[in-house]
Amino acid sequence: MKKRNKARLFLGLIFVSVLLFAGAFLWNRQVISVGLPVAAPAPTSTPAPTATPEPQPIVNTVHFSATGDNLIHDALYKQANRRANGDGYDFTALYEHIAPFYQNYDVNWLNQETLVNDTYEPSNYPCFSTPGALGKHMYEMGFRVFSLSNNHTYDKGAGGIDATRKFWSSMPEDCLTVGLTEDDTAENTVVVQQVNGIKIAYVSYTEHTNGIPTPSSASAHVNLLSQTDLMQQHIAYARTVADFVVVGLHWGIENSHTTTDSQRTLAQQLADWGADVIIGTHPHVVQDMKWMTAQDGRSVGGAYSLGNFVSAQSVGDNLLGAILTFDLTKTENPDGRIECTVSDAKAWPTVTHYGAGYSNITCYFFADYTPELASAHGVRQNSTPQFSYDYAKSVFQNNISEEFLQLTSPLVE
Repeated sequence: MKKRNKARLFLGLIFVSVLLFAGAFLWNRQVISVGLPVAAPAPTSTPAPTATPEPQPIVNTVHFSATGDNLIHDALYKQANRRANGDGYDFTALYEHIAPFYQNYDVNWLNQETLVNDTYEPSNYPCFSTPGALGKHMYEMGFRVFSLSNNHTYDKGAGGIDATRKFWSSMPEDCLTVGLTEDDTAENTVVVQQVNGIKIAYVSYTEHTNGIPTPSSASAHVNLLSQTDLMQQHIAYARTVADFVVVGLHWGIENSHTTTDSQRTLAQQLADWGADVIIGTHPHVVQDMKWMTAQDGRSVGGAYSLGNFVSAQSVGDNLLGAILTFDLTKTENPDGRIECTVSDAKAWPTVTHYGAGYSNITCYFFADYTPELASAHGVRQNSTPQFSYDYAKSVFQNNISEEFLQLTSPLVE
């Protein structure tokens, strides 16, 4: 009986053990299946909408240079012929000290005072003809706009007009001429160039043609300053097809630094009609520059005379010129308004230098010129024995306003 009770007790313990083991097993399975509590994910924030950038103005600028009378006397082309050993013409030495300057500008404008062609033999004053090699060299230097309206345009009659037009039409497409027109219509007279997203319109006029009338058989002609109604029509049209209007004027009294009442009056009229820049040539000496205010409030830049670029003249003041530079800026505002401004006008004085007997003719910026060179200038043996570095400096300071005159070298800026 005791053995049976012990057996029952033993079986009971085993049963309880089995139940405990089974319960533990089931509990563990529940824990494993449920797992540890998982933290709820952090709420995600909705990104703030990106602000739309404010529209910005679109600004384009053209850096512009204008150079005075490229007056090619026989001493210049004979020198160029010798430097080419008699086979053509090499004008490099004439411009070598100043040529790098033009690479810094988007547009380079030049008054080409003499007829450039390969039809007529080269000739000197009073009726000029200049080898085509000169025009090609100016293009290689960076000039793209050539004003042909001046008192020597008719020097070789109708044939000279045809010859120079033939030469310039043979040049690359981006080489522009202004001032010789087949008719007086604005469409055929106004020349338009587009640079850096800016359209520039050009017109050029001359005060006279040395008493030579327009040849009856001429294929083109110049327009005169006396044709004010025509000028006004041209400029009004130019304003409709371009952002800026640049006017070349061959005017004034030769060898005089003083501007005339008629120059000042016409300059203001041109500004009121719509000109943005006025470039004066012809006196062969420098005259002042100024800002004018047009009737519509625009600031208009004007240079009454840039003097000679190069020449072989025999008077000291004729050997002193200036290069005009300025910026043309077009601003297209987000609201559709367009603003066009002329700014930063500067005058860079130059000296044409030669030795005794018009030898080794070359051009310098005055800032790169020296008292030693001035004291050796061949013009001292001609009509200006007093020519010196200080003489040249005084001519510039006395005739170009301080706000424009630059006596530092533009080649080291």
